[in-house]
This record gives sequence, structure tokens and C-alpha cells, in this order.
Amino acid sequence: MERDGIFAGDDPFGIARAWLAEAERTEVNDPNAMALASVGEGGMPNVRMVLLKEIADDGFVFYTNYGSAKGRELTAHPMAAGVLHWKSLRRQLRMRGMVAREEGDKADAYFASRSLRSRLGAWASRQSEPLSSRGHLMAEVAKVTALKGANPPRPPFWGGFKITPLEIELWADGAFRLHDRFVWRRAMPGDAWHIQRLNP
Repeated sequence: MERDGIFAGDDPFGIARAWLAEAERTEVNDPNAMALASVGEGGMPNVRMVLLKEIADDGFVFYTNYGSAKGRELTAHPMAAGVLHWKSLRRQLRMRGMVAREEGDKADAYFASRSLRSRLGAWASRQSEPLSSRGHLMAEVAKVTALKGANPPRPPFWGGFKITPLEIELWADGAFRLHDRFVWRRAMPGDAWHIQRLNP
């Protein structure tokens, strides 16, 4: 199949990393912003923005509070879909697949790399639960600061998720809405990819 230019190569993760690197030079804010869809109670879909932190050789990694709505949904139904849209490049990447927690040393290292205020905020926030006021949240931050000090460890309820995709679609805008679309599909992780061009 003829694929060249921005679509060159058989490894979709390599292409995705190249596209993200290019977006980091052109997008004004958050080139790693990703719309994440999960399955909630009763099969109802749920979508929100997260920050993609790594495109590994086998998946897409982001971090969150495991007790949040998305954390609970991904634990109960370990499947997800994600979209990265780069308006300045007129491109997007879609993926969907299985989800597993990304914990241990890698999660610890990423947590330690965050600003102190973000680390304290992770401890203080009961993400997705009702909050009586912003003042109450700031009081929780003050309590955590007194308890955890200047180098708080990663909370046990906070860590990563990795989406291991069974499908990745790369899309680039074309003249007269004749876009370029290629999809990589496989039945299971580790299987060879089947690559197809799609109609725009």
C-alpha cells in the first residue's frame, strides 16, 4: 500500500510520536490533550479531556486519580477510546483498545516530576466527588501540606492507565474534504497490524 510523507512507516506508535513532536512545536496549548471515552454505569459512554503523558511502544499512557469517575469506569470496564486533535496541523489520531493500570516505578517517577502544588493537590482532591466550596478544597490542601511536607509520595489511589489499542486511525485534512485516512487494526495485542486506507 502506498503511504509516504506524514504517513510513512508501518509502526503507528512511531508515526504518532512524530506527529505529537510536530504538534509540540505548533500547538499553542496542550498538544498532548486527548479526549478520553470510557463506559459508565448501564453502558452509558462518558468522555473528558486528559493529558497524554507517553506514547510507548505498545500503548498510550495518562495519569489520574483511580477513585475519579474515569478511574472507576476504566477499572470496571477496562476498555477506552481516545482522540488527539491537532488543529494547527489539521490532523487527528483516534485509538481504541484495552486498558490496564500503569503503576510502580514509572508512575512514582512521573508523580515526582510534577510540581509540588500538583502533588499536594492530588492528595487533597477527592476527584469527581461533590465539593461544598473552593475554601474547603484549599483547607484540605493546607492539611495535606502540613502532613506530607515538601516531598509527598505518590498516593496509593493515583497512577497511570495505558490504552493498548486494537485500532489506531490517523487522519489528515485534504483539499475539498478529500482527507487522507489510514487505519491500523489487529485482533489482539501483539498481533500483526492490518493497515487499510479509508474513504474520507
